[in-house]
Amino acid sequence: MPFTLTAVEARVLGCLIEKQITTPDVYPLTLNSLTLACNQKSNRDPVMELQEQTVLRAADTLRDKNLSEMVNMAGSRVMKYGHKAAVNLSLDIPALALLAELLLRGPQTPGELRNRAYRMSPFESLESVEQVLNSLMNRQPDPLVVLLPRQPGRKESRYAHLMCGEIKLEEQAQSAVSSPAPDKARLIVQSENERMDRLEAELGKLKQDVSSLQSQVAELRKLME
Repeated sequence: MPFTLTAVEARVLGCLIEKQITTPDVYPLTLNSLTLACNQKSNRDPVMELQEQTVLRAADTLRDKNLSEMVNMAGSRVMKYGHKAAVNLSLDIPALALLAELLLRGPQTPGELRNRAYRMSPFESLESVEQVLNSLMNRQPDPLVVLLPRQPGRKESRYAHLMCGEIKLEEQAQSAVSSPAPDKARLIVQSENERMDRLEAELGKLKQDVSSLQSQVAELRKLME
């Protein structure tokens, strides 16, 4: 992928897609509505308790990745937020619905996805779900979905999104067997740490660019003397 989402960015994007389809009358969302959607206790795994400023930062960084937008609607006193995944990822409603479910609830089987995505896009059969998933897996140049190996104790394999980067299948399978899922506080801290790492890397590059420009200016001055 040309970008990698944090856990909070994935939650924000999933909520924007979900609410656009299920509650179009209140979409785009205010920051307060978006925060409430992110912190829902239903249809979310894991459940999070995000602050508005955390959601706002995620919405801003999604905008930098051309996946969200700020909308200034006539008659509204506050800025609202929407997603641009349909346009910039070239996805139709069925594909958006499945991607949103994976962003909001993690790896799932085709049966789970069919049942949970019904409120956004009804699927006639499991085969129709798998057909859309295959199109997301085979998307070029950047697949959005991967089929995970069947884990011990499970009858079916699950699908996962790749918006947060490549999944290390061995570690994923091992953690599912021996380790509990990370708690919501850990996910939030991890997301913030990833954001700070990116900012520090960008700052380091800017310092190098400034240093290079200063050297070039010094050389030009020498030539002009």
